[in-house]
Amino acid sequence: MSECMNQPKRIPSLFVVATPIGNLQDFSPRAIETLRNVGFIAAEDTRNTMKLCQVFDIHTPLIACHMHNEDVKGREMAEKMEREGVDAALVTDAGTPCISDPGNLFVHACLEKGFPVLPIPGCCAGVSALSVSGFDAREWTFYGFLPREKKELKEKLLKMAQGTRIAVVHESPFRVKHLMEVLSEVLPGTQVSASCDLTKLHELTIRGGAGEVLQALISNPKSEKGEYCLVFDFGSPEEEKADEQPSGRAGTIEERLCACILEGLSMHEAQERLIEAGEKKNAVKSAAIQVKRRMQEVFA
Repeated sequence: MSECMNQPKRIPSLFVVATPIGNLQDFSPRAIETLRNVGFIAAEDTRNTMKLCQVFDIHTPLIACHMHNEDVKGREMAEKMEREGVDAALVTDAGTPCISDPGNLFVHACLEKGFPVLPIPGCCAGVSALSVSGFDAREWTFYGFLPREKKELKEKLLKMAQGTRIAVVHESPFRVKHLMEVLSEVLPGTQVSASCDLTKLHELTIRGGAGEVLQALISNPKSEKGEYCLVFDFGSPEEEKADEQPSGRAGTIEERLCACILEGLSMHEAQERLIEAGEKKNAVKSAAIQVKRRMQEVFA
């Protein structure tokens, strides 16, 4: 009896399990076996996970863990693992948990208790879209979903272009055209690879300049079906630097815009003058936004 009481308490593990993003054949045998063997599964939406479990004959209990309850549920489930000495698995509706999806608070609660947290790798929409983009993916940044309002979206896109060359984002089929309209307006030189319904029967990837991709979406009557993952190539820092101050021209684009305005030209007329002089439209528009912002700060 005393020997049983002195036995060390079992340390449970949390398995972060990636699930298919469309094609069920992408679900790995290791992931299936893990979900069968854990004490319970923390799921973003138990209804969706239940369907997956039925397909693969998994009968493990499900507990809802989503963005509206995981601040409390995460701690409760970690305590359940400790109390009962059982392993657990974390899944989302599709793809890898915690990547623009809930789950990080549950992971954090387990780490605080000293539990091993182990990945069961698999599908990730962002990485999948990046792999078929054709862009140089040695360095890239993931931004998830971008702001909905036009002003905030413009500001966010400009900050992204200043901070990285390759950006990966998610977007709803009902807002993807709006995103591409704003991108075409503020950063028209951006190259885009827009993937929809990845791994599914009718998956589609559209590639081209921002304006070309926008037109392709407008002309596609089914563009508002399926989730999108987009990859932006804003161009190299060397190209941006050359845009700001071309050889043989005095002053940055911002300085020359200000000079035109002092001559009595409107901002639109100033931009047109610089574009006609050989500046890239993308660089001029970006510089104009910065000048307007500084002018607002001065006269606020």
